[in-house]
Amino acid sequence: MGVLENIVPGELYDANYDPDLLKIRKETKMKLYEYNTLSPADENKKSRVIRELLGSCTDNFIIEPPFYCDYGSNIYIGDNFYANHNLVILDGAKVVIGDNVFIAPNVGIYTAGHPIDVERRLQGLEYAMPVTIGDNVWIGGGVSIIPGVNIGKNSVIAAGSVVIRDIPENVVAAGNPCKVIRKIVEKDSTTTNYRK
Repeated sequence: MGVLENIVPGELYDANYDPDLLKIRKETKMKLYEYNTLSPADENKKSRVIRELLGSCTDNFIIEPPFYCDYGSNIYIGDNFYANHNLVILDGAKVVIGDNVFIAPNVGIYTAGHPIDVERRLQGLEYAMPVTIGDNVWIGGGVSIIPGVNIGKNSVIAAGSVVIRDIPENVVAAGNPCKVIRKIVEKDSTTTNYRK
């Protein structure tokens, strides 16, 4: 995957017309098609296909189909990872996910962005910035995480949030744009409602 290593975070590159990148994305889509259409009973084959796709993973993870990504090889997931249906990861840059991370349905993690000016955008240019998600993070349904964001360990991102800035450790964050609502405190060990 040498061509992916040439992508410099934050710098423009040809994501739409470069034949090498198009070839890699097509190969990835073929693997994803296989993964997303396998029987739930065929656990060994599902495990083999997803392991061939990802940059790294442990023995203990679940990604519920359907799952979509651009390359797969830029995705690094930790131990005890769970992603519910319809996870989308646009991994032009690295996406590093820690241990014990839970992701609800319909979440998008995007490392890719495009120039604002139309001329460069129409040339197929794009930039990519890495995304890091710390250990023990819970990401609610329908969350969007944009390029370059870091989410600190133990934090909770509420459903429907659009994360455009770094989120610190040990907080509940929500909204569009996503903002820290409060710190996670001792009483959270006895309640089920993060808004209290």
